[in-house]
Amino acid sequence: MADKTILLVDDAAFMRMMLRDILTKNGYNVIGEAENGIKAIEKYKELRPALVILDITMPEMDGISAAKGIKAVDSNATIIMCSAMGQQTMVIESIQAGAKDFIVKPFQHDRVLEAVQKVIG
Repeated sequence: MADKTILLVDDAAFMRMMLRDILTKNGYNVIGEAENGIKAIEKYKELRPALVILDITMPEMDGISAAKGIKAVDSNATIIMCSAMGQQTMVIESIQAGAKDFIVKPFQHDRVLEAVQKVIG
């Protein structure tokens, strides 16, 4: 059985709640949450989830810096970035930082699942 553990990182609690809802209803296990990039790296070290869903725009440390930090801890880390519409340059930077996919807010249920299934099954 594939590892379906996920760490959610977003500074907006309601966004984490929406994602948690979509994922847990579809058999994924949300094992942690963080509200900024610094905490995301700490949580990653502690929990070692199969996947990190990482918001780009956050206080203290943004998602791209966090993605690089997580990749520095574990070069095999699997990351999906998420952000608001119209941040195309961020998408490119995210992929360069090691993200496997990108989802746009507001979240579309099917798109979230498609992205997650594609990277961790």
